[in-house]
Amino acid sequence: MTTAELSPFPSRSTFLGVDVGTGSARAGLFDENGKLLGSASSPIQIWKDGDCVEQSSTDIWHAVCAAVKSACSLANVSEVEVKGIGFAATCSLVAVDAEGSPVTVSWSGDPRRNIIVWMDHRAVKQAERINSFNSPVLQYCGGGLSPEMEPPKLLWVKENLQESWSMVYKWMDLSDWLSYRATGDDTRSLCTTVCKWTYLGHAHMHQMTEKASRDMEACGWDDEFWEEIGLGDLVDGHHAKIGRSVAFPGHPLGNGLTATAAKELGLLAGTPVGTSLIDAHAGGVGVMESKLDSVSVTRESDVDTLCSRMVLVCGTSTCHMAVSREKLFIPGVWGPFWSAMVPEYWLTEGGQSATGALLDHIIESHVASPRLANRAASQKVSVFELLNNILTSTVQDTSSPFIAALTSDMHILPDFHGNRSPVADPNSKGVIFGMTLDTTEKQLALLYLATVQGIAYGTRHIVEHCNAHGHKIDTLLACGGLSKNPLFIQEHADIVGCPIILPRESESVLLGAAILGAVAAKNYPSLHDAMKALNAAGQVVHPSSDPKVKKYHDAKYCIFRDLYEQQLSHRSIISEALS
Repeated sequence: MTTAELSPFPSRSTFLGVDVGTGSARAGLFDENGKLLGSASSPIQIWKDGDCVEQSSTDIWHAVCAAVKSACSLANVSEVEVKGIGFAATCSLVAVDAEGSPVTVSWSGDPRRNIIVWMDHRAVKQAERINSFNSPVLQYCGGGLSPEMEPPKLLWVKENLQESWSMVYKWMDLSDWLSYRATGDDTRSLCTTVCKWTYLGHAHMHQMTEKASRDMEACGWDDEFWEEIGLGDLVDGHHAKIGRSVAFPGHPLGNGLTATAAKELGLLAGTPVGTSLIDAHAGGVGVMESKLDSVSVTRESDVDTLCSRMVLVCGTSTCHMAVSREKLFIPGVWGPFWSAMVPEYWLTEGGQSATGALLDHIIESHVASPRLANRAASQKVSVFELLNNILTSTVQDTSSPFIAALTSDMHILPDFHGNRSPVADPNSKGVIFGMTLDTTEKQLALLYLATVQGIAYGTRHIVEHCNAHGHKIDTLLACGGLSKNPLFIQEHADIVGCPIILPRESESVLLGAAILGAVAAKNYPSLHDAMKALNAAGQVVHPSSDPKVKKYHDAKYCIFRDLYEQQLSHRSIISEALS
């Protein structure tokens, strides 16, 4: 007996979103109103060795299949009710051979490890060398490539793992590999290729109609760039290894799910699959058109509203996504990327390489962490909730005028994994100023608060930098795991000075992925139309109205900016001493 026979709604249409993050694969089913019906996750394996971080595409596909089956079961959705599927994933690099089997990218030689994870920093020197050529394509990456992008990683493999290099038949971004594994169609997404591979998406400005944009020939590669940096062999065969054809996110791939993939996922063969998105960009698609019913429309148009917003996709890292009608070149900030998230808009993408990962690191490396974790488990609450409660109690027990002021003598530069934006310095290091011998839970709570504030000052720096270069951002939208932490959101609102809109559905990345499936199934004429129909606002968090809070954060922000300048000075002093 199938689930369809049990379902009280046999004729309903649902859309499936799949998101592969750093630590798990997740799946969620949404109805035609963008309401989440059910979701599930399955852990994925990760190997870390210094700057090298690796995963397995085989392991990830198994996790995706498990998550999809569990989500369908929990949502009581049958295979016939799933009308479209979309995939989102981290911008990790996948290597497969001519048979589609994994090719190792690891020093270990382990054949399972065929993915260089987005956060891997093995290719810092390769990135520096590539940037030294000053290729014209680099102006569309904030002036230089990050070691987290694909060309430096590709160059590293060629220079260090020659046998693997010669075996690889396709190099793919993870979300493109997922859709390829599901459909057999090797068409790449404008999102992945433009944002992580230096593909020039605006080469397709004349192809915005659905008919033309399906399976477009990849005319946006700059062959001179690849030749110049030593990867000219990737140009061979009309760029067969890195993408011969591209499509706008949401366009239907191949003939939908293959029979093999459908069986593995527990779905119907032929179910439409939309061209994929990077996970952060899926979060943007899932929230950016969230409207507030109670707010009167004072702007001239929807375009003005959209272009005044920045989406914070807050997970292991945080991505800062803003769009504009005109292309804006912003030093140290990725982009402008044409149609990489919202079709026909230029995308600016800032980011912080470690946010959720940094908070975990700060908490878990503290001597009080095991006790706190045990108490959180016994009370069935998160460690964040316990720490927030400790901070609330501390304010009540002291003369502190507000929670933020508890860190008056503690300052943190959160660059523990370099600075992605806006100084674009992968060699920047984290700084903690104001440590004592105190090892209590209260001290850990203060350290946690100072870290949250340091992350928020980094976001303020990105917003101010973008606005100084042509953006007009006055509203933030937040999604991802950290957006569920009220302290994290309130500190961001207070520090940046903008209201923050939270989505009605907390799983915005899954919704963004599901929207790709809805567009592929032809339920909406365009991705933007689907966003308008399925995005919905929830709570709005406003900055504090207390002028003392603003004055305090303005002062701490000055110290935050100075911490990096001091680091540059110290770096110079030591470099001179060792020269």
